[in-house]
Amino acid sequence: MPVILDRHLREQIARESNDFPISFFENELSELPNREGPLHWHPDFEIARAERETLEYQVGQERILLQPGDSLFVNGNLLHGVKQVGGDAPDPMPIAVFSGSLIGPESGVLHQKYIAPVAKCASLPFVMFRRQDERCGEVHSLLDELFSCLRLRPVCWEMRVQRLLCSLFEYLFRNLDSLPRCPATRVQLRSQVRVQQMLAYIYEHYEEQVTVDDIARAASVGRSEATRCFQEYMGCSPVSALIRHRLQTAHRLLHDRSVTVQEVCCACGFRSPNYFARQLRKLYGYTPGHVRDLGE
Repeated sequence: MPVILDRHLREQIARESNDFPISFFENELSELPNREGPLHWHPDFEIARAERETLEYQVGQERILLQPGDSLFVNGNLLHGVKQVGGDAPDPMPIAVFSGSLIGPESGVLHQKYIAPVAKCASLPFVMFRRQDERCGEVHSLLDELFSCLRLRPVCWEMRVQRLLCSLFEYLFRNLDSLPRCPATRVQLRSQVRVQQMLAYIYEHYEEQVTVDDIARAASVGRSEATRCFQEYMGCSPVSALIRHRLQTAHRLLHDRSVTVQEVCCACGFRSPNYFARQLRKLYGYTPGHVRDLGE
């Protein structure tokens, strides 16, 4: 799998310490508009679980439904995103994002023998662990303990977390040949790289007046190929992806009452407050004032 590292996105993954490279997130969906997160990527592995509601994970071009209790392992450097597709309340959705170096340094035998074969397997973008699948009982037990440990941080929690992640990769390595595969064609891999490059441009320049040509040039392609790639991976045009990212950013900024709607509008690259309000209503069904008044 091509390694595309986005410096801007990597900085968004908060680390308490680079000496123990793992991050734990919970209740993230409650802060996302329409309970939908943007497509993103990072070099780290990700493990997430649906707790009470139905979630849809997109990994590359694949869309996977997670029922309550199901867990998903996502390999590194892959486009992925999540949205809640059922239920009235936001799902807590615990997520652990971690580097393979937490288990062992990249130059060491543990990483080379057990981590690298999983990380470099281009046909293994994700692994699904269904709660109802008895064969996954071992993994569900260790993930129950992993998320509890990351949440409560008891004495020696770092040692327990490392042990549990070692057990997870031991399971993946032992079952590597029998895990379901999703082989990708060269065209699909090339398209993913291009989408990553164009999204990286959008995420860095969304405050500016960006054109389709600007977005396409970020991946050294023409307008038609840029449109094809976005339709294939995101189901929308490059301009729609730009507007969506601006609105997601604006949604967060609107919670800060020290910033005016006009300032949010300008900070997110919109031409005018009226245009901003129309786009927000079109995508999410409410106005900027509604976000502030109801605290959504």
